Amino acid sequence: MRETELKLELSQSGARSLLKKNPFGSPPTILQQRSIYFDTTGWDLSKRGLSLRIRQSGNERIQTLKAGDGAAAGSFTREELERPVAGDTPILDDPRIRDLLAGDGRKLTPLFEVHVKRHRWNVIDGDATVEVALDAGKVVAADREASLCEIELEKKAGSPRALFALARKVDLITPAHLGVLSKAERGYRLLSSAPGAVKSAATPLTSEMSAATAFARIAAACLKQFRLNETALGWSRDADALHQARVSLRRLRSLCSICKSLFDDSRFDHLREELKWLASELGEARNIDVMIGRASSEALSSRLQDARDDAYAAVEASLSSVRARSLMIDATEWISIGDWRTQSDEKLHEQSSRNLASGVFDKFWKKVAKGGNDLIDADDETRHKVRIAAKKLRYAAEFFEPLYNSKAEAKRHRRFIEAMKGLQDHLGSLNDIATAPDMLAALELSDVAGAKDLFSAEDKSKLLKDAAEAHDAFVSTRRFWR
Repeated sequence: MRETELKLELSQSGARSLLKKNPFGSPPTILQQRSIYFDTTGWDLSKRGLSLRIRQSGNERIQTLKAGDGAAAGSFTREELERPVAGDTPILDDPRIRDLLAGDGRKLTPLFEVHVKRHRWNVIDGDATVEVALDAGKVVAADREASLCEIELEKKAGSPRALFALARKVDLITPAHLGVLSKAERGYRLLSSAPGAVKSAATPLTSEMSAATAFARIAAACLKQFRLNETALGWSRDADALHQARVSLRRLRSLCSICKSLFDDSRFDHLREELKWLASELGEARNIDVMIGRASSEALSSRLQDARDDAYAAVEASLSSVRARSLMIDATEWISIGDWRTQSDEKLHEQSSRNLASGVFDKFWKKVAKGGNDLIDADDETRHKVRIAAKKLRYAAEFFEPLYNSKAEAKRHRRFIEAMKGLQDHLGSLNDIATAPDMLAALELSDVAGAKDLFSAEDKSKLLKDAAEAHDAFVSTRRFWR
């Protein structure tokens, strides 16, 4: 059995508003649920993309084994195996669990629990039937606990578009943010160190996978990275979380750009523009963070800190806007069930992920190699174009890394990424110097002591030489995809 669901996060007050207005057409069924999640002490199930729980509702206990893509964002399609059990001890007859526990003394143990009050509805919308579950409660792990308030929309029959229609209806009543963590993932995060900025991680891909499937998986992972960092920003004005939120949007925009030949979909261009808007809303705060790190005078640093407060307040307003929330829901719908998924174009459905990747690598390698031939004498705009091409090449190399997993390919890939990092670092620093005067002028800080130190000619001269050397090293580094 496979489940398809969309998850949204609500505030406690938002849940109360939703219950009060009850847009689902009937009174809810109310259940008290307690779920125990099992794994080895080394989290071997989690590492294999599995979760195992026993959920108790009244006197009934159901054991559920789930397998799915940990990179999914909001919209989950997962294999789910359920069976009734008599108590709180799992039945371990699934071969995946038996094989995992064989030898080495591994055994399953309860790791954490989830306690919720569930309000449940069955909603019929045309030919679709959707189970709506509003869960409010907590996750408990050892001596830690975290509150939980989310709504799950699970397709039981008909088109999955009904999930997104319901999500938009919920968001009209109370702010509903795309949910990217399963309850199991919440428990594992609670057992880990305090969550902060979340960097990108490799997305599982195979050479047999179609270009369409590879794109959808990587795009979903980018959305998940954004939402996790957006959540971290809700706790504190963490510069690293802001940076990684921006990185995730840049990665998703780059992915759309390098794969744009795959799509003939009217919504594609609109979503790209909305992603560009959201990334730009984070830009000023990030630029100020960079300048604070380089500020050489106390006077400039103090004025930048004041500007930072205003910039982060603007970021918070943008992230909490209807426009930003709608973008996450729209992007998830387009990635998971957009019209492009059913197009008959053979480029999309017959091209392999590896063929797509190699074409992308060749295209952007040539742009970086040719464009950076004369970095020292080039103007700022030319260097900026090389920086953008280098960024897209670097992201592409990271996106498709799992497709090049032989020992030799992996070694060449590591060397290539190191060469890319060196070039990008120098080009990024040159871009900071080039844009600093305009940013300082916009903040009315051009005449503050230490302002000119942010874009000195001496620093630029050294960076130009370093960038040219890094470009030579990049060109001479063997390409891992050939």
